[in-house]
This record gives sequence, C-alpha cells and structure tokens, in this order.
Amino acid sequence: MTEESPEPRTRVRTIVVFSLLFAIFAAVVLFGYWTTFSRPMTTVIVVRHAEKILDPNNQNPDLTAVGQARAQELARVLANSGVTTIFATQYGRTQQTVQPLANALHVPIVQVDAKDTGELIRQIDKHRGETILVSGHSNTVPGIIVALGGDKVPEIPDGEHDNLYVLSIYRYGKAKVLRLRYGAN
Repeated sequence: MTEESPEPRTRVRTIVVFSLLFAIFAAVVLFGYWTTFSRPMTTVIVVRHAEKILDPNNQNPDLTAVGQARAQELARVLANSGVTTIFATQYGRTQQTVQPLANALHVPIVQVDAKDTGELIRQIDKHRGETILVSGHSNTVPGIIVALGGDKVPEIPDGEHDNLYVLSIYRYGKAKVLRLRYGAN
C-alpha cells in the first residue's frame, strides 16, 4: 500500500471555500463598523420658549422677567454641552430664550419659520455630528421631535416652559429621546 497525497483539485477547492468564508467575514465586520462607528451621532436639544408676556393684542410678545431668568438658566445648563448651532423661530420669544446661550458661545441664532418643520429638519441635517439647540413653541416641539425620529411626546400645556428634550440621533429616522426639566417651575 502506498500513501497517496490528496488530489490537487480538493486542495484548490478548500482554499477557495476558506477564501470566500474569510471575504464574507471581512464584509460583515466592515459593515458592522460602518453602521456603528462611521456615522457621527447628532444631538438635538429641543426646548419650548420661556414664559412670555400675556397680551392678546400682541402677536409677538417678549419674555417676562421669569422667562428671562429661565433663558439665563438655559444658558447656564447648556454652557458646556457643545452646542454649535442654534435655531429659533421668527418670534422674539424663541430668540430671547436662546439669546443668552448664543451670546455666551458666540454662536449666531439661525431663524426658521415656525410653520415649516420640514425646512428645520433639512437645516438640522446639514449639521450631522453636531450638538444643536432648537427653540420652538408648545405646538411645534412635539412635531419636531417626531420628525427627527423620536417617539411621540405628550402635548405641552400652555403654562409649562421647563421641558428640555435631548435627542440622540445615530441614524436619521430613529432617535432616542431624553426628557429633562430645567429652571424653576
């Protein structure tokens, strides 16, 4: 009896099969890396404007003294948060809410139309990987959160101004929402 070496065809097949398995494994690892680490996380902080002067004859009232104090508190809370972009609507109360932080960070306030959530989302999309602050209204904040991929949040009552929503967006279409409160009630 003589020992025979395996046929060259079998050896070639084995090499091809292991090469294909290695290529598939490498593709899975690269895809996992790309979906997990290569996309920057975007953080969007959404607040409702601070307390406004109640004047039925004024469509664009300023903040009250309490509202101004809340705006200062927002600036204190977010001073070291890494905010690089600030959005507010065309109404003074939303701009006045974020103005102290904008001044402290030397970041301009980008004005957006309160009724055009789609345009706001397009603007936010241009700032992927950044930390963004949005100042909205009781009737726009829930829609902004949903449009960014967050779960539906309850309607904000008229007298409630202390909600601070932090959205962590790893990929657009899905966001984790953390609801916090700031300032005095």
